Amino acid sequence: MEANKVVVIIDPDAPVGVALNAAALVGVGLGAELPDMVGEDSRDGSGHAHPGICVHPIPVLKADAARLVELREAAAAREGVVVHDINQVAQRARTYAEYLATMSGTKAEDLVYTALAIHGPRRAVDSLTGALALYR
Repeated sequence: MEANKVVVIIDPDAPVGVALNAAALVGVGLGAELPDMVGEDSRDGSGHAHPGICVHPIPVLKADAARLVELREAAAAREGVVVHDINQVAQRARTYAEYLATMSGTKAEDLVYTALAIHGPRRAVDSLTGALALYR
């Protein structure tokens, strides 16, 4: 069985706080959908407990807003690939109810993405994101 891979892709033009928030949100969304991504709890040398962390390394890459749209569509079309996104509707909403209401009236072509998290077979994820630079 082919190993899975996780990447997060962020628009480098997003303000730092917005980019960090978007990365956290896609991570939480992906983690909720794929609970086996989190490993067992650990203890440090002093015996203090630490909750499990993601068992995969997660490279953080960058792509502009137009490329994020293309990547989201391509990832969503791949069998076995899971994609989570954060868009301007999510980041402007004050409540989840407001987000849901605004999303229901927003056409897909009007969404502007800030970040994506993509999980799936390594080969598929690499073919989608292999040419992207690291977010620095």
